[in-house]
Amino acid sequence: MRNKFLLAALVMIWATPLYAAHPLITDDTGTQGKGHFLLEINSELSNNKQVSQGIALTAYDNKAAVSLSCGLSDNIDLVAGLPVQWSRLKVGDTLASDAKGAGDLTLEVKYRFFENHDSGLSFALKPGVSLPVGNESKGFGNGAMSGDLMLISTYERKLCSFYGNIGYTRNAYGLEQDKLTLRTGIWQASLAAVLNVTTHIRSVADIGLETNSSKDSGINPAYLIGGVIYGVSNNLDLDFGIKRGLNRAEADSAVMAGMALKF
Repeated sequence: MRNKFLLAALVMIWATPLYAAHPLITDDTGTQGKGHFLLEINSELSNNKQVSQGIALTAYDNKAAVSLSCGLSDNIDLVAGLPVQWSRLKVGDTLASDAKGAGDLTLEVKYRFFENHDSGLSFALKPGVSLPVGNESKGFGNGAMSGDLMLISTYERKLCSFYGNIGYTRNAYGLEQDKLTLRTGIWQASLAAVLNVTTHIRSVADIGLETNSSKDSGINPAYLIGGVIYGVSNNLDLDFGIKRGLNRAEADSAVMAGMALKF
């Protein structure tokens, strides 16, 4: 039970999406515009607790991610991201594991292929790859190049906006143990809403699920996020959010915070 719980915790650590409008996980179709950049620095502190045979197993996962988006044209962005992660597992009051390190480097291209200003509807594709720069033996990365493709939709009005994502990730693994215990094909789906409360404040909500990476589990992780984004200026946003797991396959709770700087 302890080994399965540790594996599940590490799988959740690997999943470190680097999307716009943090604390949302669901991405939008917005791009930076030719010659413009977006720097994002995000963090997430989560915990997950289970009890087996009267013994509490608690995983603490802390993540920080840096991503840079570059506008190649008005409707195409190149996005690079790198997560840094800290994880601890406690069995009762005993510290069973403690690890930290960088995850895999991600490279993505967001291409907005349809936009109708009158209706506020737009669509984008976002293919990407992850490069195995993390230490897979510590659970930080896959140990092999993986790829993904996301279809993104946005419906934008003056008061609020709605985003939808559906995507597929094809994972490859460097360790034989991971090949035996982890799935290679992962589906994701999510919906998000943004409400413009004032000129500077936006409230956000996000719900989603994805295929469980562990072959031992048929329960797909599902989450719900609520948060707020504060626009300090036209070029700087600060954000805060709370994430809750909707089933036992997802971490119980997480606190999320970040910043986004345009230049």
